[in-house]
Amino acid sequence: MYRIFIVEDDAKIAAILKNNMEKYGFEAASASQFRDLLPELVAFDPHLVLLDINLPYFDGFYWCRQIRARSSMPIVFISARAGEMDQVMAIENGGDDYITKPIHLDLLMAKVRGVLRRAYGEYAAAGMSSSTAGTAASGGGAELEVHGLRLHLSRNELEWNGNRVELTKNEQLLAECLMRHFGLIASREQLLETLWDDVQFVDDNTLTVNVTRLRKKLEELSLPRAIETIRGQGYKLVLPEETEGVTS
Repeated sequence: MYRIFIVEDDAKIAAILKNNMEKYGFEAASASQFRDLLPELVAFDPHLVLLDINLPYFDGFYWCRQIRARSSMPIVFISARAGEMDQVMAIENGGDDYITKPIHLDLLMAKVRGVLRRAYGEYAAAGMSSSTAGTAASGGGAELEVHGLRLHLSRNELEWNGNRVELTKNEQLLAECLMRHFGLIASREQLLETLWDDVQFVDDNTLTVNVTRLRKKLEELSLPRAIETIRGQGYKLVLPEETEGVTS
């Protein structure tokens, strides 16, 4: 059973959200200590956080950064702020999706299920095989490895041949998607959905900028051509082991 932590200071809205989550089989809890959310959050150990922006003491952007410093769990913003810049700030601060109030509960549930599938369910394993990729637990947290390229999910670090680079949240999400699709083409639509869940919030140029940044990080690891552009389709992760022994 997935656990959902609700950070909403309007008691009526929080109760509606909690009841709705429980109605669909989730375990849910609402925050009560808005001066310091982290003890409650850590004790409940949720799989996903529903996070309002306008909160007492500190806003949702602040708490999103605090959570992101400790966990890569999905965070879905819920706010009455409908402006584009608020949505951009939510994503840039580490959010996975954004829903405006008044909340349409059916849409909320669809988005929650979608984010959970990508993070923990069948979509999280898409494109992976036991011979090419896998996850492992270590002292540093969960890892994803493909042909020697290792992504430390809990630390936002990418490692190759003992060298490491630190990734932004968006760079990590792109790297994870490409690694999980290793041997396949990750379409631009899949990558946009991985980053923002709703492609109408961004354009192709934004994705291109983030891919360029990830390429630079891979270049720092001596992998200058690791992301191949497949014209008209998307991108593909290419590692040295994949091309060894191949002749033209």
